[in-house]
Amino acid sequence: MTGQKFKVAICGGGVGGLTLAVALSKYPDIEVEVFEAARQFTEVGAGVGIWPRAFKVLRKLGTGIEHAFVSAATDYELTDDVVPAFGYRKSDQPEGVELFKLMTKGGLMKFHRADFHGVLLSYLSPSCKTHTSKKLVSYSQPAAPVQLPIILTFADGSSSSCDLLVGADGIKSAVRACMMREIAQNLSGQAATSALSCIDPVWSGVIAYRSLINAEKLWACAPHHRAFREPTVYLGRDAFFLVYPISKGKFINFAGFTLSEELVRTCYQADTSGRRRFEGPWVRELSKEELCKPFEGLEKDTKPILQCIDKGSMWAVHTVKHLPSHYHGRAALIGDAAHAMMPFQGSGAGQSIEDAYLLATVLGHSSITLETIPRALAVYDKLRRPFSSDIALRAKMNGQMCAWQAGDIPLSNLGDTMTKNWEWAWLSELDGVLHDAVKMLDSRIPSRYYLQRASE
Repeated sequence: MTGQKFKVAICGGGVGGLTLAVALSKYPDIEVEVFEAARQFTEVGAGVGIWPRAFKVLRKLGTGIEHAFVSAATDYELTDDVVPAFGYRKSDQPEGVELFKLMTKGGLMKFHRADFHGVLLSYLSPSCKTHTSKKLVSYSQPAAPVQLPIILTFADGSSSSCDLLVGADGIKSAVRACMMREIAQNLSGQAATSALSCIDPVWSGVIAYRSLINAEKLWACAPHHRAFREPTVYLGRDAFFLVYPISKGKFINFAGFTLSEELVRTCYQADTSGRRRFEGPWVRELSKEELCKPFEGLEKDTKPILQCIDKGSMWAVHTVKHLPSHYHGRAALIGDAAHAMMPFQGSGAGQSIEDAYLLATVLGHSSITLETIPRALAVYDKLRRPFSSDIALRAKMNGQMCAWQAGDIPLSNLGDTMTKNWEWAWLSELDGVLHDAVKMLDSRIPSRYYLQRASE
C-alpha cells in the first residue's frame, strides 16, 4: 500500500489485540490486520474490572471511546477521590465480620466483558482489516537483516503475510510457541531448555468458579443484601469468592476460587518439569451443586447468593512462566500470551491494555521503519516485561492472602499489606514509561543493543 511504513498483523481479537488495533489507528502509515480464531469477535467470561491506571491509558485513545467506556461501566463515577472498592469479610465462621475496606484513589470500573469488548470493536478504524475463523498455527520469519515478510499459517490451510506479527492470542499462544523455539535455536544447554519450557502454560493450582446471578432473583429472597450496595469478598481457608453488580445492576457477577497451597506457592519456579498438571478440560460447565460446594462452609451472609446461582463454569487457572523476552526479530507478544497471571488483582485486562498502548507508541515513533522494527520492540520489552512480571507476583500474593496462605501476616495487618501490594493500580501511571520509551527512541544511543537482540 502506497505510503505505508509497514504492515502489522495482530493474532487475537481480545482486549489486548483490539486495544492495539485502536491505538495504531492514529498512525495512518501503519497498516493493521486483525486475525481472530473464533467465528466472531467475542470475549469469554462475565465481569471485568479496570483500575484507574489502566483507564487513564484508555482515555488516551480519545474522548469518544472514553465516554463510551464510562457509559458502559456499572455504577461508575469518574473521580480522583479516595473511595471504597471492596469490602473484605472473615467468612470462615457462621457469623462473618468485616476485616477492612479496600480504599482506592478513583474507583474500579466494572463491566460485563462483552460490553467492554463491544466498545473496542465499535472504535476500530474502517481501514483496519478484520478476519474471523483464523486460528494461527505457526509463523516463519527470515533471519535478520533480511526484510522479507513474515509468513503466517492458519489452521484452515490459508496463509497471510506481514512485516510485524503481534501475538495477542492468549494463554495457549501459537506465537509464543514459535517464538520460544526460535529463541531456543540460538541457545544451548539449560538456556535452551528454559526457553522451551515457556511454551506450555503452567497450572497455577487455582480453580475459578464463575456465574452470573439474576439481580431480581437475589432481590426477591434478600432485598437488602450487601451485594447490591458494595462489592464484597468473602474470605475463607483455601477458598473465597467475590460479588459485585454488572450490566447496570441487571446481574451480580460471582467469581469464586479454590487454591492448592503448594502449587500456588511454587507457580513461578524456574523448573516446572515435575509439576502436577491439571487433568481434564480447563473450562467446563458446572451444575449449581458443583459450583456451590467449595463455598458451603462460609458465613450465613453467603447463603442467599449461593441459593440464587442457577449454574456456572469452572476454569483451571493457568499462568505463563516469566519469559526470556517478549519479542524476537519482528514478532512480539502482548497480554496473556506474554504474561498470563492469576486474577487476584483484577489486572489481566489492564496489563494487556498497557502492553498494547506502549507497543503502539513505539511503533508509531517517527524513527521506526521496517528496518528498525526490532529496535522499537526492544524498547517495548525492556520497559514492559519487568513490570508485568512483578504484577504477576503481586497478584499471586493477593490470592494467598485471601485464602489464608500468606504465612505470618496477622489479620489485623491484612488490609494494610494488601493495599500496599495493590496500590500501584491506582497511584501510578503509564505516562512515565511512555516518556522513557520516546526518549530512548529519540536518543538512538542504544542502537548496538537493539541490533544485537534483533539478530539473536
